Amino acid sequence: MKTVEETFLQIYKKEPADTAFCPYRICPIGAHSDHQYGKITGLAIDKGIRIAYGVKQNGVIELISMNFEKRAQFHIAQTPETKQNDWADYLRGATIALAKRRTLQVGICAVIGGELPIGGLSSSAAVIIAFLTALCRANHIKLSAEEMIETAQEAENKYVGVACGTLDQSCEVYSKKNHLLYLDTQNGGYELIPTSPAMKPYKIAVFFSGIERTLAGSKFNMRVDECRSAAYALKAYAGMEYGKFEETHLREVPYEIYLQYKDKLPTNWAKRAEHWYTEFSRVEEGAKAWRAGDLVTYGKLSFESGKSSIENWETGSEELKTLYEIMLKTDGIYGGRFSGAGFKGCCMALIDPAFEEAVLKTVTEEYLKVFPALSGKYSCYLCNSADGVSLLGGNK
Repeated sequence: MKTVEETFLQIYKKEPADTAFCPYRICPIGAHSDHQYGKITGLAIDKGIRIAYGVKQNGVIELISMNFEKRAQFHIAQTPETKQNDWADYLRGATIALAKRRTLQVGICAVIGGELPIGGLSSSAAVIIAFLTALCRANHIKLSAEEMIETAQEAENKYVGVACGTLDQSCEVYSKKNHLLYLDTQNGGYELIPTSPAMKPYKIAVFFSGIERTLAGSKFNMRVDECRSAAYALKAYAGMEYGKFEETHLREVPYEIYLQYKDKLPTNWAKRAEHWYTEFSRVEEGAKAWRAGDLVTYGKLSFESGKSSIENWETGSEELKTLYEIMLKTDGIYGGRFSGAGFKGCCMALIDPAFEEAVLKTVTEEYLKVFPALSGKYSCYLCNSADGVSLLGGNK
């Protein structure tokens, strides 16, 4: 397959000005919690989205994807105000969000390519951040890390309509190779915990179910509303002050209040809250384990996170549940869970490199025994941790 740079040269008959790269991310512990201002742990991986781009002085943005057929084109000053229901909506939203903050003077022509199948590794956030990096560079704009995260999140929240938090964007901006990102999404405070010399070696395995997913069309937003409903009700039961529904989060409700009134909640609301509170605890324990170089404990907590996602968050297609159950029984896997929202997509695992061939072979064979029709669509990959977004030409 041609690279984005080769494709750009073929189409535009010139070399690109530069290539922006944004890594995908995994979140071993902390899933489904950022939108309620929880804590997360995450790693960027050495696979991601690449955008080779050139400058267009006429202000036009022209986007060609190596993963989708339709070409997108719009002007920096006349970006459609509502989504067009195609793959480029994320980047239209990003253009509008950036234009609110900075003056855009030029557009770009760009070729976009993803290194792994879509679903579960925050490809939407990665393509937004890679695009923003290219568009900012072309316009001589410098965003702080916080501004980049905020702008990318706004594109998904307000334009595409996905009620995501800042987990994905933070992992893809802040991450550092051989460090675990430990982030509090309430205040944006974070720590990059280095991999201890005492820690057992690990690699990151990604198992794609063979079925892609889209958050906007899933039950993702419903789960967010169920969490907010639980928080709103708990505040009311406890006599706490509450304001607008959309500004209500479980982080504002003490765990003791949840324990006192959880039996009054509708079953689904209670389950969502149970996942959130227990996940908060798992993240704190996971950060301690990583800091101590205890990968075994961290891996067990990741498996527990996956179990709670099935039982309390009630997500996961049959394909992903099957992958999770296989991983639990496979030697050489420290821990793992669904990656992303968990409705389709993939699972991730932290594995012992000494077992990598056996792990990939076992998981693949056992999965395809259950879903033989997905042979040729299912795939698996080995990755390493990586730094956050960059310009490959050498400019951060």
